[in-house]
Amino acid sequence: MSQTKNIRNFCIIAHIDHGKSTLADRLLEFTGAVSERDMKKQVLDNMDIERERGITIKAQTATMTYKAKDGESYQLNLIDTPGHVDFSYEVSRSLAACEGALVIVDASQGVEAQTVANVNLAEKNNLILIPIVNKVDLPSAEPERVKKEIEDDLAIDSSDAIEASAKTGIGIEDILEAIVSRILPPKDQSSMPVKALIFDSWFDTYMGAVSLVRIVSGAISHRQKIKMMSTGKNFEVLKISKLTPKPVDVKFLQCGEVGILAGSIKTVADTQVGDTITLASKPAEEPLAGFEKARQMVFGGIFPIDANEYPVLKDSIEKLKLNDASLTTEVESSNALGYGFRVGFLGLLHMDIIQERLEREYKLNLIFTAPTVVYHVYPLEGEMIKVENPAKLPDPNKIDRIEEPYVSLAVHTPEEYIGAILKVLQERRGTQVSIDYISTKRVVINYEIPMCEIIFDFHDKLKSISRGYASMDYEVLEYRPGPLVKLDILVNNLPVDALACIVHKDFSAYRGRIICKKLKESLSRHLFQIAIQAAIGSKIIARETLSAMRKDVTAKCYGGDISRKRKLLEKQKAGKKRMKSVGNVEIPQKAFMSILSLDD
Repeated sequence: MSQTKNIRNFCIIAHIDHGKSTLADRLLEFTGAVSERDMKKQVLDNMDIERERGITIKAQTATMTYKAKDGESYQLNLIDTPGHVDFSYEVSRSLAACEGALVIVDASQGVEAQTVANVNLAEKNNLILIPIVNKVDLPSAEPERVKKEIEDDLAIDSSDAIEASAKTGIGIEDILEAIVSRILPPKDQSSMPVKALIFDSWFDTYMGAVSLVRIVSGAISHRQKIKMMSTGKNFEVLKISKLTPKPVDVKFLQCGEVGILAGSIKTVADTQVGDTITLASKPAEEPLAGFEKARQMVFGGIFPIDANEYPVLKDSIEKLKLNDASLTTEVESSNALGYGFRVGFLGLLHMDIIQERLEREYKLNLIFTAPTVVYHVYPLEGEMIKVENPAKLPDPNKIDRIEEPYVSLAVHTPEEYIGAILKVLQERRGTQVSIDYISTKRVVINYEIPMCEIIFDFHDKLKSISRGYASMDYEVLEYRPGPLVKLDILVNNLPVDALACIVHKDFSAYRGRIICKKLKESLSRHLFQIAIQAAIGSKIIARETLSAMRKDVTAKCYGGDISRKRKLLEKQKAGKKRMKSVGNVEIPQKAFMSILSLDD
């Protein structure tokens, strides 16, 4: 009899706030994996940020035992995946560890952008999809309309879709029965050489780097020597556990099972997501397909407000990197801000989370510069160079062309907001691909747009003009050439490197004017006049002047000769001129953030 016959590996696909974590809670509760005493909301979300925002950032697993109506006991391995596009590679590896997926759609909101993206990923991995219409207990629920959307948008047969309410427990048993009856067991490859897929990893203070793995073939036992196929490094297995969702130690993991492995592994970089683990004594010939290095898409500068906090910032970033191998950092020095780091992120949400964790968990006061993307710069002589920091852009006279990344953007929206959304997309240099009606009231707008145009305030703007109803999803397409220039910002005739940005030539004057205007509002007045200028090369394209604070030096003169007053005013004028030549202008954090939102 097959060893894997009673194992089912599945994940849950859903848009943010469609009830994924709540459904996971109910499944754990129904199967008795979590006792009533230990039960809390979002059991599988460990971080405070995950709980507050209602999102999943790190993949989690839970092994449950379920006695089905056919009388047999089944081992159900739930792999709780991140839902956001920034973590699409992690999602793809988690999906590769499964044979099936529950596709949850909110009964009132219908199919949203991220559901479509992750269903497409699941279909590429040949998963069996079980559609679930969640939140049917809501007064605004329209299960029949949503079932039609599931068929039209996702191309999934919804005739046997399960109507459920994760909050009240409606349909939970039907979902468990569907998992057992519809999802296939893993292939029995017990006799083959060991291959285990790493679909998540983190750093533990006591155990070192811990890998969350799915055993694809063979079996791994305690004290065996294992080998990472991407790096060729060998380690000894010192701990094997199953998450139920609490860790329970076991002697081995067999084919088809999911669990955690820990050994003498010092860094998370040695346990990269998507890597294949095999035995050092009998290695497999080929690794599992699909392994990629993490690709950083967005870069930003992080500087301490107080220069003395730099060692603390360095220490904090090192600790974060222990848990997140996808972060890249390099030391950066800025004339205006001193020493800090240039950090590479997977995307906008990833950047937002890292910033929040640094400020919250490590109690740091930081300045974050505006995010940028990676540009491909082709010099007149030599090879192409990748530039993510505008300050490192070569002299314009030495550049042949600059290429920027484009993304394929899908915006799901109710039809009444189409006009406003199209206007914003056109302003951001987007090219329309298609507008598809998925129902009489809902539309998918597909655009190709430069990535740098959506990393500023695009998501906030989309949410505000659609009253929160529109959702977006994007994937990187390719690099395309464009007339791009470096826009320098000068304060008191000195360039502020942290405010420099790479912009489209046609929009440079407009953006320069707005940045100067915003800086004028953000900067404090001094005793001397401050010139705020935007320049391309040596050409000034915009200017604002912050007038000086004036002290009335003639107040003490009560009559007498006018020449005495003139003498005092001339002395003040000379003093201000000298002060201007040596005076420093302090630039606050809000000034750096002001260029993130460039509305009039």
